Amino acid sequence: MSSPAADLAPPKVSRGVLRTASSPRPRAAANPLPQDDPITVAELAKYDGSDPSKPIYVAIKGRVYDVSAKTEMYGKGSGYNVFAGKDASRGLGMSSLDAKDAVSDYSTLTEAQRKTLDQWDSFFAKRYNVVGKVVP
Repeated sequence: MSSPAADLAPPKVSRGVLRTASSPRPRAAANPLPQDDPITVAELAKYDGSDPSKPIYVAIKGRVYDVSAKTEMYGKGSGYNVFAGKDASRGLGMSSLDAKDAVSDYSTLTEAQRKTLDQWDSFFAKRYNVVGKVVP
């Protein structure tokens, strides 16, 4: 089995478009207008993929994305489910699938890790709809 860091490589930029092996073409957003609804950490946790009747949310740098279109990646029992229902900024920046790293505080990331986090943020912004912003 490969290491979590190898499984969690940041998306690649090609001609200004972020691409991953599982998504060779960018997906058009179903709802192109981002929302800025306030979502508490407790509310965000309810959208962790454990209830199939609810959408799945992942937050990055406080922006909450609806990743429900990729339940095979973020749904219960899937590889990236560790990020579901959380602000996963630190874990994404570190390329870590460890649950202890799936937290919002990314202040201690290195410059290289911040660049990785920014790449993930750009990737999510292009692929998924923003549904809100994490508030205390």
